[in-house]
Amino acid sequence: MKSATPVIKDLVLIGGGHSHISVLKSFGMRPIPGVRLTLISRDTYTPYSGMLPGLIAGQYTVDEAHIDLAPLTRFANARFLRDSVSGVDPNANTVLLTNRPPIRYDVLSINSGSTPSTDGVEGAAEFVVPVKPISQFLMHWQNLRERLAARAGPATISLVGGGAGSVELILSIQHALTESLPQGSEGRRLSFELLTADDDILATHPRSVARRFRRILGDRGVEIHTGARIVEVRRGLVRDAGGREYSADEILWVTQAGAPKWLAEAGLTVDERGFLLIDDELRSVSHPNIFGAGDVATMQNHRRPKAGVFAVRQGRPLVQNLRGTLLKRSLRPYRPQRQFLSLISTGDKYAVASRGFWSVEGAWVWRWKDWIDRRFMRRFQELPEMDERPERALPNALLGPEHDELNEDTMRCGGCGAKVGADVLTEALKDLQTHPRDDVIVGLNEPDDAALISIPPNKLSVLSVDAFRPMILDPFVFGQITANHCLGDIYAMGAEPQSAMTIATLPVWPQEKLIDELRQMLLGALDVFDTSGTALVGGHTSEGVEVSLGFSVTGLIERDQVLHKATLRAGHALILTKALGTGTILAADMRAKARGRWVDAALESMLLSNWQAGRVLRMHEASACTDITGFGLVGHVVEMLRDSTLGATLEFASIPILEGALPSLAAGITSSLQPKNERFSRRIDDAGAARQDARFPLLFDPQTAGGLLAGVPPENVDACIEELRQHGYSEAAVIGEVRPAENRARPIRIVSGD
Repeated sequence: MKSATPVIKDLVLIGGGHSHISVLKSFGMRPIPGVRLTLISRDTYTPYSGMLPGLIAGQYTVDEAHIDLAPLTRFANARFLRDSVSGVDPNANTVLLTNRPPIRYDVLSINSGSTPSTDGVEGAAEFVVPVKPISQFLMHWQNLRERLAARAGPATISLVGGGAGSVELILSIQHALTESLPQGSEGRRLSFELLTADDDILATHPRSVARRFRRILGDRGVEIHTGARIVEVRRGLVRDAGGREYSADEILWVTQAGAPKWLAEAGLTVDERGFLLIDDELRSVSHPNIFGAGDVATMQNHRRPKAGVFAVRQGRPLVQNLRGTLLKRSLRPYRPQRQFLSLISTGDKYAVASRGFWSVEGAWVWRWKDWIDRRFMRRFQELPEMDERPERALPNALLGPEHDELNEDTMRCGGCGAKVGADVLTEALKDLQTHPRDDVIVGLNEPDDAALISIPPNKLSVLSVDAFRPMILDPFVFGQITANHCLGDIYAMGAEPQSAMTIATLPVWPQEKLIDELRQMLLGALDVFDTSGTALVGGHTSEGVEVSLGFSVTGLIERDQVLHKATLRAGHALILTKALGTGTILAADMRAKARGRWVDAALESMLLSNWQAGRVLRMHEASACTDITGFGLVGHVVEMLRDSTLGATLEFASIPILEGALPSLAAGITSSLQPKNERFSRRIDDAGAARQDARFPLLFDPQTAGGLLAGVPPENVDACIEELRQHGYSEAAVIGEVRPAENRARPIRIVSGD
């Protein structure tokens, strides 16, 4: 989303929990000009805990029971960093991440959930399946089902824990397995046990609820063991503190929640169990610019169970107090209710409701719960249409004396007056370690007016340049993709990369924000350059309305090894190394219409380097090669054919397509470059017939960091494809062949191939 509003404050959210999805939705509906949101989450999908039992029991699909964070973050115009948090440095106001540089924050909120605690239980970490994080448990669940389906003899499934989540889960698992496995004697081969350290199940619920579930569990054949505080787990066996042993083929763990260790390690005040201690305004009691919600936090004055209902209810007060902190307004205290409606399902579209001492059960209760759950999910799954909101003035509360320049209504200079200050560049480049090369005489190690690079004897220097606006709001990943894209031409010619120079445009932001943005982008690019042996030797940075990034790159190649794009030979097969569809998927993502898994797959494709692909194609005697980028597949095929006497046949059925590309095109979502690319359709023979195929628009979809397209001798095709796939190009495929042109004006023929 284009915006000339400078970034003044960074609000960073750790975790995509139930409270934070409310924050994202709220800021999407009512953004604060000058405040940038960033969500850090390892997972693209947030499971809704209230629907997990129904998902296990087969009553909901994965999509129905999850909130897709990709469109939600796009709706909120938030950066989405797909990574795990390894720590927080509250002195430097940074979040430490596992696979990328730290992220700075002005205000931080933590809603990352919890995991079942296995501390003090010998062997638990090795032999049990924890139910949280839910995303990981769902993978374990699928494996468990497959193991049990293949098992010939009886099996015992034990679940350790006696709370509402444990009871719901064991009943849902029992229902799902009984329904899916063969009936009769085979159907009775499974037995189920519930082990709890308390004197009764559902210890925090009314006794009437516990009585109802003891009856239901008994009727369903689930054996209950109370007073069983587990102290040791071995393969196929658990032992409690009283010395009793329980045999189990599968052990699930839903015990008391455990906190991430980095909370205490960061010096934040935590409770006796390691959870972030927060006050009535949901702020850390030790660090007022850090907030917490959900299972990961404990309210100092209002201790409540770790239950999803509280995370949901904390969403609104968290939004209010985050806004209040950013705008320097007074905060509102929040007092969680002592009594709340509890709806516990039994896995078979039956449920028990309770509030206080009152309880009731029935199929109608499950329908009530289902209605409540679906209504909640629709709030975050059915987002309003995104619009171009008019620019609003920066709130005065965000601005301080250090931001005086941003308030000046002065015309920005051009020419050298538009260069970003040297202090910004110096700080952004500080400590950046570029790949060392003997042929770089002068580079970032000893900056001068220009870089000096030597060219070895008998080698040619290959040069290329490209730059564009961000296709993704994550600056580090944007830097990675941009570097990958810019090196594509070098690999397409069969060359080895040598050096790169930066071309960056940055908006008028506060200096510390500019430094961080540029540094994040360059660190992402260096991650790619270092892997490929490319030295970053310099560059240029100037002011502009919005961020853009590009690189001028050089490579080296021996004269007789050059792969040209227009030297195809008749009879050669056309091999494409990556799937198509990044253009339409990125366009859908910008409109908050793309599913997270589509975006993840597109990012994975764009981050896959063409380095090895170029080497493999050259080894298998490719006659010509190019990289598929902005002109789309047909546009680049036209470039390869030029005005020769050759033509090309492309097979729709053989062209690899990214998941989500066809649904996006079917919804009428295309890249802004698509209409220009479609002019190449006049070079297609019988294009009218080809247009009837839903895949036709994909031929003109512009690709970012797309794959290589090469002509390969037919006798080398099988070995070439096999080697490409061994190097990670799983979508590599033969998509057509080169042939003599029957119509030189329309040299491209499209066949279905289905």
